[in-house]
Amino acid sequence: MDTRNVRRRGRADDLEELMIEDVRETDADYTDAMPSDACDMKPSRSTESFHWDIWLLMTVQNWVFDFGRPIAALMIPAEWFPMHLPSVGDYFHMLYNLVTPFCILKLFERSHTKTSSTFRNLCVIIFVMGASIHLVGDSINHRLVNLGYKLHLSVRDNPMMQSLQPRGLVDSFVLLYNYDEVIGHLMWYIPFFTCLFLYYAGCFLGYGSVERQSQSISWWILTIFSGVYYWYLVTEGQIFVVYFITFIAMLGYMIYKKTKQNSRLDANGLFLLYSFALCFVLVIIWVMYLWNDEALRLKYPGLLYIPEPWSYYTLYIRK
Repeated sequence: MDTRNVRRRGRADDLEELMIEDVRETDADYTDAMPSDACDMKPSRSTESFHWDIWLLMTVQNWVFDFGRPIAALMIPAEWFPMHLPSVGDYFHMLYNLVTPFCILKLFERSHTKTSSTFRNLCVIIFVMGASIHLVGDSINHRLVNLGYKLHLSVRDNPMMQSLQPRGLVDSFVLLYNYDEVIGHLMWYIPFFTCLFLYYAGCFLGYGSVERQSQSISWWILTIFSGVYYWYLVTEGQIFVVYFITFIAMLGYMIYKKTKQNSRLDANGLFLLYSFALCFVLVIIWVMYLWNDEALRLKYPGLLYIPEPWSYYTLYIRK
């Protein structure tokens, strides 16, 4: 019995030693393969790829669902969408509120660096809430335009408001204006530009990680369309301060990364930076063009004078 037990223990020991050797050989093979496998698993850090699908979708829907919604509401006959039902512009706004957060979340998924998911999701939630508040206020305001409301005048200075009875109803329209143009815009655009900056902060690569690629003509065309849209967003939304702070932060962060960490922007970061830069140039030209306009000065007093394009439209184009 003792001899058998000794033999059994010996066979078990031999089997255990063989298993240990197999594990060691497997670990050695895995260790040798790790450098090449790591390179295969992280192509985003070793290649400079432009997110054509996301940026193209985002630019097109910005032009159609945001810039195009008031145009569609004015061009399509009013009898197709009665006053007590949402207009075609409202449906455009609903689609914008769905597509834009989707694009932002997809951008975060492809970022080189990961940000706090809690903060990121909170920004998207506030963005959707602010855009939804704006949807309701903007829908009613555009219906008022069809009834003769003048966008270049304040709420109380509009002729239709001065003849409104009882007078307490004017305060209700002032509240509606604040939800539309103040509360809705701040809750919409502050999280929106915060998300863009967070993504921009993850668009930096080391100078030796990948060779610089020259941008194609289509890339520049998309950048121009994006910059023109941001001009419309900043002027019509009256959010120059929020935009300007974001733009300065982008420039400052780029200088910091270049000087302190020897990093540069990839194609996606350059797309955002150039779009914002073009927006700044267009805003300056717009302000200079309308600087001495006495009618618009009444609604936009003070040094920070940036008229809204739709106010200019109702004043000089649509009579």
